[in-house]
Amino acid sequence: MLALVGGYFLIFLARVADVSMATMRMLFLVRGKRFYAAGIGIFEVTIYVVALKYVVDRLSDPVSLICYALGFATGNIVGSFIEEKVALGQVTVQVITLREPLELAEALRTAGFGVTVTEGQGRDGSHPILNLSFPRKQLGIVQQMVNDWDANAFVVVHEARTTHGGFCHYRRKGK
Repeated sequence: MLALVGGYFLIFLARVADVSMATMRMLFLVRGKRFYAAGIGIFEVTIYVVALKYVVDRLSDPVSLICYALGFATGNIVGSFIEEKVALGQVTVQVITLREPLELAEALRTAGFGVTVTEGQGRDGSHPILNLSFPRKQLGIVQQMVNDWDANAFVVVHEARTTHGGFCHYRRKGK
């Protein structure tokens, strides 16, 4: 009995692992890191085939299929959680605030972020648009700064596949 329950648990864990790896592999591919994706893919497909073989060998046992499906669903959740914590890549952020936008740009620059100000034409006239590009790991810092400055600011966050050149000075932890 213990071996049977252990088998179900291993099926579940194998699917959680391989689907989480699939999530990370796809993110690496989207960000142009194909060799990292290939490395993850080797482990992902190995785990997948082993788990699938175990389930196929026991097709008459519906519990193993349920554990396989639950592992897949849980793997999606775990993979997205890992991706959120790892926060790979760069983002580009546009900020439109009606509350002293040039002073906010200066505050962001003081915090170590490069800010480019452009002029945008809106319904109520022209407004400065603050444009920033930085590692996604620092998105929370910028969002908090903007929210503290103006909770009603309009903020757009774009994933940046690649960036090149420009001002990139980021304050490191502990400085």
